[in-house]
Amino acid sequence: MVYINFKNTYFFWVFILVFGFISCAKKSSSKTIKKNHQISQNIAPDSLSPDGIIDDLIISKPVDYLYLIKQKVIGVVGNQTSVVKNKNNSFTHLVDTLISLKIDIKKVFSPEHGFRGKADAGEKIDDAKDTKTGLPLISLYGKNRKPSQEQLKDLDVVIFDIQDVGVRFYTYISTLHYVMEACAEANISLIVIDRPNPNSHYIDGPLLEIEHKSFVGMHPVPVTYGMTIGEYAKMINGEKWLKDGLQCELTIMPIKNYTHQTMYSLPIKPSPNLPNDVSINLYPSLCFFEGTTASAGRGTAMQFQIFGAPYLPKKEFSFSFTPIANEGAKHPKFKGELCYGKDLRKTKRLNAIDLSWIVECYKASNNKSQFFNPFLTKLAGTKNLQQQIESGLTVEEIRTTWQQGLESFKKTRSNYLIYD
Repeated sequence: MVYINFKNTYFFWVFILVFGFISCAKKSSSKTIKKNHQISQNIAPDSLSPDGIIDDLIISKPVDYLYLIKQKVIGVVGNQTSVVKNKNNSFTHLVDTLISLKIDIKKVFSPEHGFRGKADAGEKIDDAKDTKTGLPLISLYGKNRKPSQEQLKDLDVVIFDIQDVGVRFYTYISTLHYVMEACAEANISLIVIDRPNPNSHYIDGPLLEIEHKSFVGMHPVPVTYGMTIGEYAKMINGEKWLKDGLQCELTIMPIKNYTHQTMYSLPIKPSPNLPNDVSINLYPSLCFFEGTTASAGRGTAMQFQIFGAPYLPKKEFSFSFTPIANEGAKHPKFKGELCYGKDLRKTKRLNAIDLSWIVECYKASNNKSQFFNPFLTKLAGTKNLQQQIESGLTVEEIRTTWQQGLESFKKTRSNYLIYD
């Protein structure tokens, strides 16, 4: 099914009624799917507000996909960003909205940082119960990162609705991978509510080498890949990256009036340490500091907008900060220590990854042999970046080594795009 823009309202409603009837009929048929069988990947039709502005579907409207989930038992994969925008510009959680519409939600699966988005990066999260709805909350960042077949056995459909930021080491796309894989194994269909990628305007960074695969990088893509999470789901399916070449029965709820160059300010911070648009834009460049002895601002209110360390010379790095425990960083690097570094909050919006800051910090460090730690290889997806910086390559020389991989990826990416 392809995206269709209806200008004639009458024919639009006829199409929706017919499509809904056919869809329901198909769902009543056998769910047996063989491994490696080609699964259809639907783009749901533009429904109920074809003339809407961008916010009409960016903050998902359940009415647009009710025909896919009525009289079915539903699981939701979501967090604090899984919201529906109300007419008064307030937000209601997707789960609460679906329950109000009499949709049978059975359970909720939550990713890193938890259902409410409060937990530290990397903090293990236990299963719990939602105090408001009484629904079981199943953690996908605790004892298991993939839903078990036991957890899925009573569901007909899973809805995935999490705001991504378009960066390979942001773990929500790894959660998407495992949810798709589990749904494919259980023969359960998955609906992905697409949302804008705030870093969709550029593609950059080294491609991940498969021997460095981890939960902060599962696929051979660059650091920024220029795709929405719906497009990325199509790529996971189409490239057969799921175990044993499985493919998930996938439907994407598309964004209206959107292109990859559309600027979009997230209404809700996607995780505790990405508090604003500046941090989200700088994140692909500054997250490499997580693989070093320097800080990228965790434990401050300027996360991923500054960098520094106690050992940097004050004369060259005059900006100072002292990390403390806060939401999302109970034990920040250099807690209680005065750090010297740079304030990047007034940096012009980046259209490429900027390595100059990590190179500058490395050159100024007082113990270069200990500056990097093994996590950098996981973040970069390759050992080359550390080796290149240590060997004294310039930023331009390092970037040149990425180009062949980027051109190859762009060709792959083009097969899965929904938007211009």
